[in-house]
Amino acid sequence: MAKINLRPWREELRAEKQKQFVVMMLGAVIIAAGLVFLWKSDTDSRIAYQQSRNAYIETATKQLDKQITEIENLKRQRDELLARMQVIQDLQGKRPVIVRVFDELVRTLPDGLFYVDLKRTGERIDIVGMAESNSRISNLMRHFDESEWFTNPNLTNVSAADDLRSGYSEFNLSVQQKTSEPEGEDEE
Repeated sequence: MAKINLRPWREELRAEKQKQFVVMMLGAVIIAAGLVFLWKSDTDSRIAYQQSRNAYIETATKQLDKQITEIENLKRQRDELLARMQVIQDLQGKRPVIVRVFDELVRTLPDGLFYVDLKRTGERIDIVGMAESNSRISNLMRHFDESEWFTNPNLTNVSAADDLRSGYSEFNLSVQQKTSEPEGEDEE
């Protein structure tokens, strides 16, 4: 007898190939979904890492801004302290000069003459005094001319004193203090 195959083998083959196709498609979809999931999780982790780096940079920037503000405050305080120190040094440097000016005022004062009022304005000293005679006033002016500390004596007024000081003449005199310290004087 001849072998006759009555089974529908073509339909079975087609159904088998269709099953394989569906399985392959499902596998491809699953693999594609897995790859998409891996890519998305990698991207999310990179974004999270970058955000953490950005947050770190922001906090570091804020700390640096605070430090910069502190440094600026310290520089301002330092400048203020340096200015104060300069003022103190200037005052310390002028202190012996004032003492020497008063000492020179006493040294230039001749007998028979005394000061009633001294007033200093800048480098000018205004003197109001009493003298027994005009020659003593002239002598005082010569002493100021010869002084190492004073220059340009200028007599502005000489008048007879009131009754309480009879015999004395009142005078107004101004003299300039030399701006540089005289040579030969040692600073202490």
